[in-house]
Amino acid sequence: MPKDKSIKKVLVIGSGPIVIGQAAEFDYAGAQACRVLKAEGINTVLVNSNPATIMTDKAMADEIYLEPLNAATVRRILEKERPDGLLAGLCGQTGLTIAMQLSRDGTLDQLGVRLLGTDIDGIDKAEDRELFRETMASIGQPCVPSAIANDVETALKIADEIGYPIIVRPAFTLGGTGGGIADTPEELRVIAASGLDMSPITQILVEKCISGWKEIEFETMRDAEGNAVSVCSMENIDPVGVHTGDSIVAAPALTLTDRELSAAGGAGYCRGHRHHRRMQLPVRTEARRQRVCRHRGQPPRLPFLRPRQQGHGLSHREDHHPHGPGLSALRDQKRGDRRVPAGL
Repeated sequence: MPKDKSIKKVLVIGSGPIVIGQAAEFDYAGAQACRVLKAEGINTVLVNSNPATIMTDKAMADEIYLEPLNAATVRRILEKERPDGLLAGLCGQTGLTIAMQLSRDGTLDQLGVRLLGTDIDGIDKAEDRELFRETMASIGQPCVPSAIANDVETALKIADEIGYPIIVRPAFTLGGTGGGIADTPEELRVIAASGLDMSPITQILVEKCISGWKEIEFETMRDAEGNAVSVCSMENIDPVGVHTGDSIVAAPALTLTDRELSAAGGAGYCRGHRHHRRMQLPVRTEARRQRVCRHRGQPPRLPFLRPRQQGHGLSHREDHHPHGPGLSALRDQKRGDRRVPAGL
């Protein structure tokens, strides 16, 4: 698949504010995106509200906007710069949410801007809890017992059917914002109200709490030709119940059996859309049970860790293939001039 020569200018949505000690991967991935796009001769425009990042260095992009990261601001920059493409999936939840808003209000179609990498359908399937659950069921991947609620009373009814403890997961929020674990109806009423308020689409997933299971994350990439590469697995040292951003991670996973690792890999390769994907997979070893907990269309810590561990340039590959070459056409930059496809 040849490079798409119609893409001459790309707008990259940056990471925005980040918590100290977390989310360095978003700055790293965004900086890599700017470097790769400029190396390909593409005019690179960056918008980010956080000046304390590497990606906002003046050498990283041709034009840099230090502006609030919201749909109105990005729309104004799109109207001024008129880029051919928008790259929103590298720097976290904020970019994905803005891309979704600009697509749904018709801005991208009106200005002729292509969303590169993960498309709107892919973002919806990853972030909309109901669509995610339906997608997993359609490909035979088991999920934790759950149901969707758009109001507190519905959440309470679902919890009565599933049984306590319950975890609330708001749709389209960053880092689990607005969610939590409820052991009683009184606690659920408070957490559900908070989650519904935080979700931009007023939707929460009411899910059976499985705290204590192992938490495995599996990284894969897939291009438009169906080529896929497994980067590696990660295992959180802390079990389910401790947020991954607050946990210590081992890469690759250390305590899975061959059978569990094979099953996790199969879930990671599930049919989906082009670009990077991360599957979160709780595993209960003694019962030989596995569930798909979450699928994300944005890079986690691994793009930062993995290149240093085994020489896999995940961010380099991810930044290249949205604008043309598939995985089979890319060389692994870590191996110099050897003609080794990046998909191997």
